[in-house]
Amino acid sequence: MASVTAAMVKELREKTGAGMMDCKTALGETEGNIEAAVDWLRKKGLSKAAKKAGRTAAEGLVGVESPGRSGAMVEVNSETDFVARNESFQAFVRETTKVALMAGGSVEALEAAHMPGASATLKDKLQELVATIGENMTIRRVAKLEVQQGIVATYVHNQVSEGLGKIGVMVALESEGDVGELSSVGRQIAAHIAAMNPVAVDASGVDAALLERESAILREKNAGKPDHVLAKIVESGLKSFYKESTLLDQPFVYEPSKSVGQMLKDMAARIGKPVTLTGFVRFALGEGIEKEETDFAAEVAAQSGVGKKPDGASV
Repeated sequence: MASVTAAMVKELREKTGAGMMDCKTALGETEGNIEAAVDWLRKKGLSKAAKKAGRTAAEGLVGVESPGRSGAMVEVNSETDFVARNESFQAFVRETTKVALMAGGSVEALEAAHMPGASATLKDKLQELVATIGENMTIRRVAKLEVQQGIVATYVHNQVSEGLGKIGVMVALESEGDVGELSSVGRQIAAHIAAMNPVAVDASGVDAALLERESAILREKNAGKPDHVLAKIVESGLKSFYKESTLLDQPFVYEPSKSVGQMLKDMAARIGKPVTLTGFVRFALGEGIEKEETDFAAEVAAQSGVGKKPDGASV
């Protein structure tokens, strides 16, 4: 059986809100697999948070840029939040995001691209910044959205500078309607996405593996019921899942009595032009990245030499 550590129990508690002993039991039952333990707790009805964003540990910034019918977003990671407040780092992320509008949609293509008027690549520029600041940095991911007509609206949460922050969202609205109104509503939808973190635009876009996972949890929680009853429970449960997790079905945060989908239909009727939400991208800084926990006092002492004899032996 895998060893269950206090750190693992702490992480599971943060993800689920379940009690310490329940988390320890869940980890023991699942050989220390965090995600499997989340499911185990949910099946037992012990998780207080069925869906919670992955642990955010990396520092840095998310950059967002949209001149109108196209948009780009990048995440550039650093080791500490001190670097995220560095003007040179912020300038690099801002320029990298602008270059991303013209470069390919992969990190490799972006790293190989050049800033306007510069001979060095973005990768070279980043290495120079690492050498100057003295801290490791990486371009982690990049995304692009485009529309033929309409707008790519954006929103940045915890903004530290124009277009730079901890959470970035782009949403594509395809329409011949007034660009000003599309921009205003699009920003509200982007802010909604930042807050509600939908998994897809609608039910058709939900990953099959995620649906099977949700279905399996519903079936196991209701094991022993007749098949026809179980089928209805799963069907009802998935409808609830879609309402909670897909953008067009979620209650709109600015008008909870309507779904986002209904709000867009009302908008289309008001402006006299169809409005189609064709896609969105949401980056939360460091999501899914595990940062090694260190003893800061010990690290400072080690770097300063405090507590060491000249020969390196402990005092």
